[in-house]
Amino acid sequence: MNSIKIQHLLNYFDKYWAIEELTVKMLDKCVTKRKLKRKENILTEGEKCNHLTFVIEGILKTYHVDKKGNQHNLQFTSENKWVTDFSSLYNSIPSKLNIETIEPSIILQIKKEDLFKLYDNSPMFDRNMRIITENAFIEQQERVLQHISSTAHERYLYFLNKYPDLSNRISNIQIASYIGVTPEFLSAIRKKTTI
Repeated sequence: MNSIKIQHLLNYFDKYWAIEELTVKMLDKCVTKRKLKRKENILTEGEKCNHLTFVIEGILKTYHVDKKGNQHNLQFTSENKWVTDFSSLYNSIPSKLNIETIEPSIILQIKKEDLFKLYDNSPMFDRNMRIITENAFIEQQERVLQHISSTAHERYLYFLNKYPDLSNRISNIQIASYIGVTPEFLSAIRKKTTI
């Protein structure tokens, strides 16, 4: 019988390839479930990232703070999505990112050592995670292209398209940071936008 703790994860993997029973047992042993309050960090710049995180409930933001103290939101992660700092996780280097909850959240985490054991011992887990990682890479490429080649209005429309369920759950300040404008400029863009 599967643990209730990892049921969300098993449902998620069923969208790709169902994982083997041995992998289910391994996941049950190595996955940690956490309940987080609003504005709680799971990663702080300068720390080494040691977890891959799956969001059951809530929203997390991945951001960087520049030398002037300005926050730049890079990504929002909501239900049934993964978040980590791949560079820090795979290269064992201090993170340049922060990952923080925007609202109370429930997450599942897999430690780096356990993640690599799962890759080695479960072909279906490895295959699923490869697809998930490739999709994350594609999303980051699209994000960079949007940021360097689109107007602020186009970046806002991209945000609405990418995160249709989050526009009413995230503050204007957070959205403005994501698309690279001031909250006041975002208000002007929103007034001109009809969807």
